[in-house]
Amino acid sequence: MRILEAAAQVVGEDGYADASISKITQVAGVAQGTFYNYFETRQQVFDALLPYMGKSMLDYIRAAVPPDLTGGEREVARLRAFFTYLNEHPVFYRILYEAEIFAPRAHQEHFRILVEGYRRSLRRAVKRGEIVDYNDGELEAIVYMLLSMRAYLAMRYVRGEADENRKVPEQVIDAYMKLVTRGLFTNDSD
Repeated sequence: MRILEAAAQVVGEDGYADASISKITQVAGVAQGTFYNYFETRQQVFDALLPYMGKSMLDYIRAAVPPDLTGGEREVARLRAFFTYLNEHPVFYRILYEAEIFAPRAHQEHFRILVEGYRRSLRRAVKRGEIVDYNDGELEAIVYMLLSMRAYLAMRYVRGEADENRKVPEQVIDAYMKLVTRGLFTNDSD
């Protein structure tokens, strides 16, 4: 949707506080009245923005990961796709972090979707025998660990850097692979 794409650009560049309906509609190339055909308030577009971007990110990652990959190789492919998405959508992190203050319900919903999706993925890996000796509570902790690793690696190697399309060093990917294959997935080699 053009209005949400425009909102992503405006919020990503100016932040939520300075993102006006006027700026959003100008970037979208639509009349302000058109905005109100889809949203009643500026807050309503803010509440829709992060879930929209999060779905876009998850769809991108799903499409980028070959379906025949399993275990640690699949996890590393997801990590690579995540970094590529961030390079292609540099506004994502500002939208994510500012949403905690300006669109808290959207922020909460975004993390619920991420956690539930990751939990389902890990449960499938358990059923395939790729992960053993972890109970559901431990898998939930693993989900948060993996999400945290991604976030901090992105802050270090992708986000906030002056260079466009930063390439994450292979040693970072190798370290991630060793960690997940030696500590989580059992049927992979390093």
